[in-house]
Amino acid sequence: MTSDETVTDAAGVSGPNNGRIAGRVSRRQFIAGSSAGALGLTAGCLGGASGGGETVTMLLTPDTPSDVRPQYKPVTEMLKGEIDGLDLEVEVPQDYSAVRPALKSGQADIGMDDVTLISAPDILDLFGTAVSGGAAFYFSMMLTKPDSSIDERTDLEGEMVAFADRLSTSGSIFAVYALKEAGLDVGDAPDGDPVDFEGTWSNHEDAVQRVINDDASACCTWSGNGMAYLAEGQELPEEVKQEDSFIGNRGQKDATLRPFWWSFPIPKQPIYARGDWESDMKGKIEQTLLNSDEELIREYMPDDYNENDLPFTTLSDTTMDNYQPVIKRLNDLGIELG
Repeated sequence: MTSDETVTDAAGVSGPNNGRIAGRVSRRQFIAGSSAGALGLTAGCLGGASGGGETVTMLLTPDTPSDVRPQYKPVTEMLKGEIDGLDLEVEVPQDYSAVRPALKSGQADIGMDDVTLISAPDILDLFGTAVSGGAAFYFSMMLTKPDSSIDERTDLEGEMVAFADRLSTSGSIFAVYALKEAGLDVGDAPDGDPVDFEGTWSNHEDAVQRVINDDASACCTWSGNGMAYLAEGQELPEEVKQEDSFIGNRGQKDATLRPFWWSFPIPKQPIYARGDWESDMKGKIEQTLLNSDEELIREYMPDDYNENDLPFTTLSDTTMDNYQPVIKRLNDLGIELG
């Protein structure tokens, strides 16, 4: 097996080569339903397709809704404060598979996850990639308890591993691929059962809690979530220190976990709009996001806001090429986004 991830230090940071992505016929598909109920939203009603009013529905990255909404408060308040006439509805889908049908059916106008963008680039318009903390990258990471005997990926053989949503880039796709590259038989994961280990899929926060509660030996999550469970003095790989947006989160949680694997830098979530959305508001939102900066975002921060949780200060100008590492892993795992 030829790997495109080479461990570069004791902490397990991996680096990609620039190998060409080979096309393949996938062995399975994630196919999302297109019914109005597919979103599984928590707010009870949808903003609907944008029109004269003008109500715009933005879908946040699927996760624990009570956690995600407050994090994006400065962003959403900034858009409403800077754009006259914008009535912004903010919704949290139940999972990633609900995002594309919501956009395709006109239930939503704006989204911000890379898997949906990759699955339907022809029907979506990419605004750019979110930047926060001066960086446009984050990391996939694997965590275990400090006194655990797990020191590397192969130590997970026969163990229970907790993942985030099955289509989460950092909490599932990158992690499953990394275990496969380490030599473990991942079976049909992430949409089926692995062979050399057991797996459970939920969301980022739940994955971490399963380790804390001794329901799993290790978890896979993204640095925006996992960094808070590292001790404040926890030494980080140099690449993480230079590229990650969430280093300031260390030590925020009472529980402490130990990282034993990091990915290379992954582009943060893109922000995009459905391509058939014809409205001046679309261009206004794009320009406001591109023109935003930390000073402007600060004007819209609630008094009790934790700045380390901020997911966005501006957009970097990116293209689909930036998301090729994600596409490579989807292809390798045989996942066709239908």
